[in-house]
Amino acid sequence: MSLLRRTQRLLNLSSKYVSRNCRCLSDGTQLTSRRDKIKQGPSLKEFIIGDSEPVLLDRPHIPYLPENVTFGSNRKVYFDVYGCQMNLNDTEIVWSILKKEGFEKTEIEEEADIFLVMTCAIREGAESKIWHRLDHLRGFKRRRAQKNKDRPVKIGLLGCMAERLKTKLIEKEKAVDVVAGPDSYRDLPRLLALTESGQTAVNVLLSLDETYADVMPVRLNQDSVSAFISIMRGCDNMCTYCIVPFTRGRERSRPLRSIVDEARLLADRGVKEITLLGQNVNSYRDTRENPEDKERLDTQLAKGFKTVYKSKKGGLRFADLLDEVSAAVPDMRVRFTAAHPKDFPDEVLQVISERPNICKLLHLPAQSGSTTVLERMRRGYSREAYLQLVDHVKNTIPGVGLSTDMICGFCGETDEEFEETMTLMQEVDYNIAFLFPYSMREKTAAHRRYKDDVPDSIKKLRHNRMIQLYRTKSQALNQSEIGNTHLVLIEGTAPKTGQLLGRNEFYMKVVFDQCEIESQDGGRVNMKPGDFVAVRITGAKSSVLTGVPMYHSSVREFYRDVSWGERHMLRV
Repeated sequence: MSLLRRTQRLLNLSSKYVSRNCRCLSDGTQLTSRRDKIKQGPSLKEFIIGDSEPVLLDRPHIPYLPENVTFGSNRKVYFDVYGCQMNLNDTEIVWSILKKEGFEKTEIEEEADIFLVMTCAIREGAESKIWHRLDHLRGFKRRRAQKNKDRPVKIGLLGCMAERLKTKLIEKEKAVDVVAGPDSYRDLPRLLALTESGQTAVNVLLSLDETYADVMPVRLNQDSVSAFISIMRGCDNMCTYCIVPFTRGRERSRPLRSIVDEARLLADRGVKEITLLGQNVNSYRDTRENPEDKERLDTQLAKGFKTVYKSKKGGLRFADLLDEVSAAVPDMRVRFTAAHPKDFPDEVLQVISERPNICKLLHLPAQSGSTTVLERMRRGYSREAYLQLVDHVKNTIPGVGLSTDMICGFCGETDEEFEETMTLMQEVDYNIAFLFPYSMREKTAAHRRYKDDVPDSIKKLRHNRMIQLYRTKSQALNQSEIGNTHLVLIEGTAPKTGQLLGRNEFYMKVVFDQCEIESQDGGRVNMKPGDFVAVRITGAKSSVLTGVPMYHSSVREFYRDVSWGERHMLRV
């Protein structure tokens, strides 16, 4: 083909392309084609929220949502909270965000314009409760539409279940107006506003850096003497049975200073006890405060322990956080949960043993007493390593209390493997135990690799046996406390008896009669919620202690003369 013919052919093709993809106005101005508009529009990167900024300080910019959406005000929100302590704290973050935008909170269903359900996906039973709740809300929404079309009800599902079942919720639950995952709470006011036009608003994108560090939670119960502080979000452990890494995303930590400031603010508002929350608090790491390496890894794994992710270097660790928080609020009790057994550093144990206001109840979730089951669970430790850790903890902190999580009926669990769990519970004196039959969760490694082959009847039998053993052991432990004096934080009154109700160091309920007792200044006063009272234990059941109040005290006063270990040795 000659050069002239090739040139002519290219010109013809170019002419056809222009005529097909562009239109001209009478004055010669060209209109851009759809294809060119797409090229000039936002890229995929602009639809990914939270990966480019260290901390999101405002509602994220989302290109596919219009900027001129007005945010609702004076609409009343009713909160339904299911699941763990983290969900309660998340709800308080949500309420802080909505309150700032002019929303109001109500505890009366008939007054509500918006129902927000904070969901849990950790077990099948938790999800079943939420499905039943949605059935009720669907009917409530329908009845409201029939009575008052000017006040339509909006329903929003938040949290882990919203992220896990987003497609099913949108397709099946036509009554649901908003679906928001754990990292999209800042966007809730705009998502709720979008529902005014009748569309379903969804944002379930997970973030690599969202911690809500700058959002001060507004407590749902302002009269509560205790509060929760989230110190980190997400999890990297990837245990085969656990859905959390898929619903809450990768692990990331809040800045230490923001946590200390929140603890101080709660103390100023009269809170007497805080619980630091994280999926694995021992892996807390604030590299922003101290990026220099301290010449040691985040975890020094002992024999029999391993991890699936690389240990981080540098930054402030959980021991540093515990040290600073406990020093900042010496008159507040400090608790924390949860701590994975595989990386429990000695520095943490040392801080706990030295600070009287850090509660001496450690949560060491075993999950199983069988090494082979633990391997299938990918827990990172053996039965023998776990028992060595328990001995080490008891030697480092004399009189320490222990709590645990246990699962029965995990994939392939034999009778012999279950008996190993029973013997572990027999050997370790747990003050508190959370016991569950296994339920398969989609997306988990167990769902891909294993078969849920233990019959429900066997799971139920094993679960009942664990409960019976735990109650027997707990009864014996509590019985041994009769005659000892505990520092009890009064929370309120017992519903059935009307007695005062509080909790001791081990988070065990303690009930006693209202009366005048000696105050710290030597007078006589009545007791009220928020008071620390020294109580002599006179009776015990598996789940509650009874006692006689002796005198008003404080954390510093109660432990002034002797350390925790010395006090424990004296009373024993």
